[in-house]
Amino acid sequence: MSAQQTIHVDGEWREAASGATRDILDPADATVLAVVSESGTEEADAAVAAARTAFDAGAWPRTPVAERAALLRRTADLLIRNREKIALLESQDSGKTPEEGRDDVDRAADTFRYFADLVTNESGGRVVDAGSDTVLSVVVHEPVGVCALITSWNSPLLQACRKIAPALAAGNTLVVKPSALTPLTTVDLIDLLAEAGLPAGVANLVTGADAAVGVRLAAHPDVDLVSFTGGPSGGTEVSRAAATGAKKVALELGGKNPNVVFADACATAEGFDTAVDQALNAAFVHSGQARSAGSRLIVEESVRERFVGELARRAERIRLGRGTAEGVECGPLVSAGQLARTEEYVASALAEGAVLRSGGGRPEPSDERSADGYFYAPTVLDQCHRGMRVVRDEILGPVLTVETFRTEDEAVALANDTAYGLAAGVWSADPGRARRVAGRLRHGTVWINDFHPCLPQAEWGGFGRSGTGRASGPAGLAAYREAKHVYQNLAPRPARRFAG
Repeated sequence: MSAQQTIHVDGEWREAASGATRDILDPADATVLAVVSESGTEEADAAVAAARTAFDAGAWPRTPVAERAALLRRTADLLIRNREKIALLESQDSGKTPEEGRDDVDRAADTFRYFADLVTNESGGRVVDAGSDTVLSVVVHEPVGVCALITSWNSPLLQACRKIAPALAAGNTLVVKPSALTPLTTVDLIDLLAEAGLPAGVANLVTGADAAVGVRLAAHPDVDLVSFTGGPSGGTEVSRAAATGAKKVALELGGKNPNVVFADACATAEGFDTAVDQALNAAFVHSGQARSAGSRLIVEESVRERFVGELARRAERIRLGRGTAEGVECGPLVSAGQLARTEEYVASALAEGAVLRSGGGRPEPSDERSADGYFYAPTVLDQCHRGMRVVRDEILGPVLTVETFRTEDEAVALANDTAYGLAAGVWSADPGRARRVAGRLRHGTVWINDFHPCLPQAEWGGFGRSGTGRASGPAGLAAYREAKHVYQNLAPRPARRFAG
């Protein structure tokens, strides 16, 4: 299989100068899906240089807002035009089902449209009352400059769009570096931006080793902002590299997200069915590889046995297989490393006293599953507690832990007893209780009687080890801007402060 030119610098696709390549594996059967160019520091430097020139001397930062917004809307239309192709590629590359891939394409298009509307509807700046009729004082917003955008392997298309759309809307130029495991839909996205009319050099792409290339981008003196999605250790490396230049840094570092179920949510047959169904949805969408996954079920003691029994029964029936196979509900994990990580955490939990209620291993091969694929059965671990690694650490696999509580205060304490704080769910038939608990949870997003919806117009990010800054919403645009105060004296006179 010949290598794709997946390095995009100043409007041109190229190979790595070293000739290095990387195999991209299909996680459903571990076969080679594509061969891509493997960037090094030389390619990273070239991409930053192109972005720097495009920002300092190019037209994009000075392009009228209406024109930038129009390009974002054209990009959204192109994503929808290519929806089936991109969804299939996302499925093959990351293990998602095509339905999950289509949903990500739709959300990506919505993201481009949202930021197009947001910048179009803004005023010309915020007028500041200086206390004088002879002073015009206004705060305006300008692009930060060159942005290094580093994404992770889960939901690679959507992650890239959440960074690229606001960066472009604000008038920045950029270098995007997708995960070495899942670069293919980001490569497609760069082509769509060019088709939409984005000038050469504004959006550049480097593919390659996550640590070497990502850290080089973060440390580069010509980069003004770094936006990183990944694990805490990677975030620490990026932050340390960026600190030498006092760059703006935004980090999304994951979550260990609680899903709190009160007994009153299960008082009716419909309520019980919905809460169980949504607990499955919270934990096992994209085989648990979403950073927002509700991987900690915290259920009221009085309904625990009934709830967990039904949850485990349904988890056993989830159909695993290659996403393109008819009726498949969960695909494989993204890599052999992620599969081994999941196995190790489950073994650790069982050694620490957890009770296995479903899953707990690799499924047998079938028509939809290769023996070489990275499949792991949806796993429910009962009788867990906060002292277990499986409860504390983000796994990014199909593993759901179960804890119980008796009082509202205990539920809140358990849900907040985490180093992370990305997202949480609350299930209750009592609206007052649900809002009260949601108000006490230290998590960036709290769903009440739902799990997983993310809106481009609402901020996304977390507390604690879940990172810094926010994607999406008005704050998502503000992250890619600098505020400038312009103070104009309309009637200047000598100050006469000095005798001379």
